Amino acid sequence: MTDKLAQLSDAGVSIWLDDVSRRRLTSGNLAGLIRDKHVVGVTSNPTIFAKALSEAADYDEQVRELAARDASLESAIKEITTTDIRNACDVFRDVFQATGGTDGRVSIEVDPRSAHDTDKTAAEALDLWKTVDRPNLLIKIPATQDGLPAITSTLAEGVSVNVTLIFSVERYRAVMEAYASGLEQAKANGHDIAKIISVASFFVSRVDTEIDKRLEAIGTDQALALRGKAAVANARLAYAAFQEFCASDRWQALAADGARPQRPLWASTGVKNPDYSPTLYVDELVVADTVNTMPESTLDAVAEHSQLRGDTVTGTAEEAQRVFDQLTEVGVNLTDVFLVLENDGVDKFEKSWEELLESVRGQLKAATSAGS
Repeated sequence: MTDKLAQLSDAGVSIWLDDVSRRRLTSGNLAGLIRDKHVVGVTSNPTIFAKALSEAADYDEQVRELAARDASLESAIKEITTTDIRNACDVFRDVFQATGGTDGRVSIEVDPRSAHDTDKTAAEALDLWKTVDRPNLLIKIPATQDGLPAITSTLAEGVSVNVTLIFSVERYRAVMEAYASGLEQAKANGHDIAKIISVASFFVSRVDTEIDKRLEAIGTDQALALRGKAAVANARLAYAAFQEFCASDRWQALAADGARPQRPLWASTGVKNPDYSPTLYVDELVVADTVNTMPESTLDAVAEHSQLRGDTVTGTAEEAQRVFDQLTEVGVNLTDVFLVLENDGVDKFEKSWEELLESVRGQLKAATSAGS
């Protein structure tokens, strides 16, 4: 069952689960995935937390305790989410140590409502880092224009960062520059930069969803033939940009001081279109020094159905660029695509955060009423 997951791991792809909940932690499910399915990390986001809190009673005891001491809504959410993340970090402690800190990582995201506020994002990143207080934590910061300087300033404090909501290669290049700047400042601040880890979460399936919709609206045979090709091409171009940056003099100077590469992380790898292989965004993005974070359904699909065939990324940049050239030729405005995707991504996480607020507000109110 897990041979294909082992094969993926052996190819240099770190398998992270795109989900966390108290149920996974207390039931032993997460520990089982580490043991049996080669999972070496976990990512979370506001949508994941909103779903976890709305669907299970696992948080009732903590909610009652929070209500009893009249905790504010914001502090309650912070305590609930950081408790799960801290406990997940502890579950991954052995993986963290065995991999020298490369894996065994657990991510928590800053409040998405601050995505366009540099100072608030940076302040919350530091606060979350101190609150969770685990060396294998990653703070997720969106790669918005306002997020870029927050990424740099957070890294400069010695904090490890998962840069999220990256859609375009152009923005990804800016993220790599922000990472380098952060490490340079961290070194100047006296931090050991070998202990600072970062991944760059490059969203995959949403690119196909948006571009396929536009291709179908164009409707020509040439346009329709390009469906399902943009997301993989985009990610492959991102990896080529990663290789280019790692070869730069700026990066080589940092590497000489012990800096670790900011690995590309393939996010949103669950397939949205049922016409596509459920393992499309895994099979076509196999390459060393990457992370693939996937929901458990995709993890199971890989274990059962994946058609792994070695490295499917190295040397594909020219072919990927041809796909992008063809998309432009048929009338797809790629600049607009990436702008729409970034704005939608922030909006979706903001809505999920509001759902999380509403869920916890209701639970606190119910606990207060029950206790009075």
